[in-house]
Amino acid sequence: MIEFIKCHGSGNDFILIDEITNEYAFSEEERRELALLLCDRETGVGSDGILYVLKSDVAEAQMRMFNSDGTEAEMCGNGLRCVARHIIEKEGRSRVQIETQKAVLNVEQVEHIFKGIDTFAVSIEPVSFEIDSLPMNFEKSEAMDEVIPELARDLTFTALSVPNPHIISIVNNINEEKLEQTGKKANDLLTVFPRGVNVSFVKILDHNKIFVQTYERGVGLTNACGTAMSASTLVSTIFGSNDIGEPIVVINKGGLVNCVVNKEERRYSIQLRGNATYVYSAEIEIDIAAKEWEWKDKKTHQLEIDTYEELKKYAATQL
Repeated sequence: MIEFIKCHGSGNDFILIDEITNEYAFSEEERRELALLLCDRETGVGSDGILYVLKSDVAEAQMRMFNSDGTEAEMCGNGLRCVARHIIEKEGRSRVQIETQKAVLNVEQVEHIFKGIDTFAVSIEPVSFEIDSLPMNFEKSEAMDEVIPELARDLTFTALSVPNPHIISIVNNINEEKLEQTGKKANDLLTVFPRGVNVSFVKILDHNKIFVQTYERGVGLTNACGTAMSASTLVSTIFGSNDIGEPIVVINKGGLVNCVVNKEERRYSIQLRGNATYVYSAEIEIDIAAKEWEWKDKKTHQLEIDTYEELKKYAATQL
């Protein structure tokens, strides 16, 4: 029997499994197999990935995120907000730390970004523009608003890790079909991106307001990607007119978030603020080896669902 919470950040949806409270002891292969089995939107529960919450020696909890294709991501900003909420409510505190693959990050509950939406702020770091941090094979040590000849000659990209690998292109209009084609091609270019890469198109809507859509490595086109929105905010601040230290409104297909870019000397950091909505809590009976599962219990959080729909409607009016 496995208990989990179906949750989402900006429509980027996850299955959250608490291995601490429930004393699960999955092997690495079982975590991968669970992602393949349960994330499938036709035969499984359906989600972009699984968030595993584990014990940590250096923080209140550790987060590991497995994509729907069974690969593990270095970080997940939208998922981290969901884990932040889970641990903050569990600990009865407004601020905790979560261990991720690359860093121990501060997370906290903050002022609402929209009426009725409990909002959580997470640190997105470390940030690096060194191509080796993605990794990426390129003729320069950084790719800042550069053409990547093997990928596309009519687009320029800025490459950075946060710590997930991203390439960001600022465009006049976002063509979803072109984004998907570019994202697939980038992840097939193992000579350039040996571990794959997240690809985002960014449209500047106004001062301190952008729209972002992402082809997420291991997932495909998503409603939103937390690290991509954070990386896109930073890139559009460097090459646009966004203000350092001020909330930037980031509209996405799943709703909206706020991102704040800070700079100390030459070091950037990003704070991502947004929802962590619970869709339902559930129990399933599962046989991982046989790849079989069935529902045992399911409780829908309808008020949270309805409230977030109001935020989505509002976000749509901001385009």
